[in-house]
Amino acid sequence: MKGSCLCQGVVFEITGAITNLLYCHCRMCRKSHGSAFRARGKVKTKEFHWRRGQELLRFYESSPGEHRGFCSRCGSNILTKFDQKPEELGLALGVLDDDPGLRPTCHVFVGSKAAWHEIADGLIQYEGFPPG
Repeated sequence: MKGSCLCQGVVFEITGAITNLLYCHCRMCRKSHGSAFRARGKVKTKEFHWRRGQELLRFYESSPGEHRGFCSRCGSNILTKFDQKPEELGLALGVLDDDPGLRPTCHVFVGSKAAWHEIADGLIQYEGFPPG
């Protein structure tokens, strides 16, 4: 599976599965993505490979130990690195060029969702993180 940023400067490949697909409505994801929510999943660090443009990445520590990576040229949000879980990355699904074959299963942090957005699908909604 391949992915890239808006300007095509950053290109990556994933050799494994993307798991835990969901929609996050927290304030940070909304601000970071300029949208009502962020569609995201998880990928194993060892299965994520840069093909081009890693030097264009910049990171912002949005929460202690959580570093959001974005393209410094076009601003595309790409991934999140976790100090406490270096074996795992959070992946912004919007930068995928291929279909991951799965769909998000729930909405999280709906307690802080944008007031102007109405969740209209039948997916499970959680006030914070899902249990477990």
